[in-house]
Amino acid sequence: MPSTTVTDVRDRAEGHLRALVGRDDVVLYDDQWAAISALAVDKRRSLVVQRTGWGKSAVYFVATLLLREQGAGPTVIVSPLLALMRNQIAAAERAGIRAVTINSTNMEQWEPVHDQIRAGEVDVLLVSPERLNNPGFRDEVLPKLAATCGLLVVDEAHCISDWGHDFRPDYRRIRTLLGDLPDGVPVLATTATANARVTADVAEQLGDDVLVLRGSLDRESLRLGVVRLKTAEQRLAWLADHLAEQPGSGIVYCLTVAATQEVAGYLRSRGHDVHAYSGQTDTTERSVLEADLAAGRVKALVATSALGMGFDATLGFVVNLGAPQSPVAYYQQVGRAGRGIDEASVVLLPATEDRDIWAYFASLAFPREQLVRQTLEVLAEEGRPMSTAALETRVELSRTRLETMLKVLDVDGAARRVQGGWTATGQPWVYDADRYARVAEAREREQQAMLDYLVTDQCRMAFLRAQLDDVVDGEQPRPCGRCDNCGGVTLSDSVSDAALGAAAERLARPGVVVAPRKMWPTGLATIGLDLKGKIAEAAEEGRAVARLTDLGHGQALRDLFREGTGDGPVPVPLVKAVLEVLGDWRPPVSAIAVVDSATRPTLVRDLADGLARYLKAPVAGTFAIVDPSVSPGRGAVNSAQRVVAVSRRYAWQPAPGSPPLAGAEVLLVDDQVVTGWTLTVAARDLRAAGAAAVRPLVLATTG
Repeated sequence: MPSTTVTDVRDRAEGHLRALVGRDDVVLYDDQWAAISALAVDKRRSLVVQRTGWGKSAVYFVATLLLREQGAGPTVIVSPLLALMRNQIAAAERAGIRAVTINSTNMEQWEPVHDQIRAGEVDVLLVSPERLNNPGFRDEVLPKLAATCGLLVVDEAHCISDWGHDFRPDYRRIRTLLGDLPDGVPVLATTATANARVTADVAEQLGDDVLVLRGSLDRESLRLGVVRLKTAEQRLAWLADHLAEQPGSGIVYCLTVAATQEVAGYLRSRGHDVHAYSGQTDTTERSVLEADLAAGRVKALVATSALGMGFDATLGFVVNLGAPQSPVAYYQQVGRAGRGIDEASVVLLPATEDRDIWAYFASLAFPREQLVRQTLEVLAEEGRPMSTAALETRVELSRTRLETMLKVLDVDGAARRVQGGWTATGQPWVYDADRYARVAEAREREQQAMLDYLVTDQCRMAFLRAQLDDVVDGEQPRPCGRCDNCGGVTLSDSVSDAALGAAAERLARPGVVVAPRKMWPTGLATIGLDLKGKIAEAAEEGRAVARLTDLGHGQALRDLFREGTGDGPVPVPLVKAVLEVLGDWRPPVSAIAVVDSATRPTLVRDLADGLARYLKAPVAGTFAIVDPSVSPGRGAVNSAQRVVAVSRRYAWQPAPGSPPLAGAEVLLVDDQVVTGWTLTVAARDLRAAGAAAVRPLVLATTG
C-alpha cells in the first residue's frame, strides 16, 4: 500500500479517535496506530499488553470504523463483565458506532439483536464468554458470526490462559472460534495484566505471525502503600478514620462477600457514604451502584473482585482490606484507580486470615483424575443428555466445580453441552496432570510473592512491574519515587479510640442467621431416597455465632476448627458469644438435641450440656452416628450425595428416660454448618419424632 494511502488511513483513524473521546487535540500513540494498522490495513492478528487507561478500547473501536468503511462485517468483542459491556456501548455510541450486547441479563433482546445483525444494522456485538458455551449460540449463532464478522476482539485476554490470574473455562471456547474464522479476518487480544509466560501462551493460541505490542505497565498516577495493623478492629478503625482523606471516590476491596456487607455496615455507622457490592448484588442494583461510583455520588463501594475488569471510571483511590492471592491480581484491582488524574491513593491493609481464604479458593482447583473419569463414565453409561443436577447425584463434586470441569471437557472434546444437558463424545481424553501441577505451583509462587510484597523495603511499583515481567528496552523497572518505600507517600497507622471502640463493638457482636434448606436435591430417587420437592419437615431459621470468614469471631472459630486443633470444651469467649446470640434471638426451647461428632465429641457435648443448664431444658437425645463406615465429610461438596451420606450415617436416638418429643420446641445443637444437610435431615427426624419446631444453633457456618 503506498505511503500516502497509509497516511490517509491514519488521518481517518485519528478523526475517529477524536469523535470517540470528544476532543479535537488527541492523536494516536505510535503503538495504537501500529495495532490499528495491523488490523485494518494488514488484516493481522495482534496482542496488545498495555496498562489500564492506555486506550486499548480505542484501538478496536477505531479499527472497527475503518473496517466497516471497507465493507467488513461487524466486530465481535468477547467481554468478561457486564460493567465492561455497559461502558463500551456508551463509548461506542459517542463515535457513532452501533453497538449491542448478548448476555445473561437481556435474554428478551437476543432475537431482535440477531435480526439487527442480519440486517447489517450492527457495527459491534459484545458477547460474554458464557454465551460461547451455550448450545444454541455455539451451534447456530457462532458459526454465522465467525463467517461474517470483520474483526474479533478478545478483551481481558489473560483469561484465555491457564496461567492467567483470572482464568475462565468459558474463554477456552475462543480457541474454537479462532479456528473457525475465515482467512483474512483480523483478531485483537488485549490485556493490562499479563506476565511474559501468559503473554507467550495467549500469543501462541492466536496463531502464527502475531504482532505483540507490549508497553510499560507503570502507572504514574498511583501512590502505593501498605499499612500493617495487627487486628481486624484496627483495620476497620483505620478505614473509618482515613477514608475521608482519600481523594475523590474509590473502591474498598474485600476478599469475601460477607466482609463487604460487614465493612460497609460499619463504615455507614461511622458516617461514610458507602455501599456493598458483590456477585450476589442484584443486577439492576449493580448498574445503579456503578453509575453512582463513576459519577462520584458515593465515597466508595465496598466490593469483591466482581467489581473489577472493565469498570471504567476516574477513581481517586483503591483500598484493599485483605491481600489478593497474587501481585498480578492485585495490580488488576489497583488499576481501577488513577485513570485520567495525576494522583491516586492505593493502600493495602493485609490481614492474618488472608491465607485461610487463599487456601479455600485453592481447594476449588481442577478435580483429580478419578472424579473426571467417573463423570465421563456416568455420561457414557447414561447414553442420553444429563443435566448438571442429575450428574450431581452420581459424582461427588459441587455444582460449581462440576460445571467448570464440564466446560473444560467440552472444549477438550471429551464432553459436549447439548439441549437438555451434557453428553460424552467417546473421544480419547488425557488428564494433563503435569499442567495442573504447574498451575498449582504457579499459584503457590504467586501467593509467596504477594507475601513478599507486604514486607519488601524496595519500590512497590517496581516490585509489581517485575512480577508482570515489565522490562522495557531491556531495563528492569526503576524505583517510582511515589510509593511509601520510595518516600513519595507517608501513610499513618494511627486509629482513634472512638473508631476502634466502635469497630470492636461491631465485630464482637455475634449472630448470623442460618437459613433452613427448603427443597430436596433433585434426583434422590435414582440413588435410593424417596425425597423430592419442598421439604415438609424443615427446620426453622437458626443461628450461628459467626461465619468462619468473618472479621470478628471468625478468627477464634478458624483457630478452633483448624486441622490439628484438639477436641475440648467450648472456649470461654465463644461461650459468652453463644449466650449473647441467645439473648438477642430468644428462641422458645423446651428440649435440646445434639448432633453427634466423631472428631469433636467433647466440644458438642459441652456446648449442649452448658445450654441445657442455662436454658433449664433437658438434652432429649442425640442425632447419633449409627454407621461409622460413612466418613464424616462424605458428600460434603454435593447436595444429593450429602443427603444420602447423612441419612445413612445418622439416626435420632432419644436419651434414656427422656419423655417423648410431642409438641416440643427443640434447640438442635451442632459445632458448625457446612452444607446444612445434616441439620436438615436431623430436623426431619426430630419432626417425625413429634417435635413442633426445630431451631439449629451452631458455633460456626462456612457460608
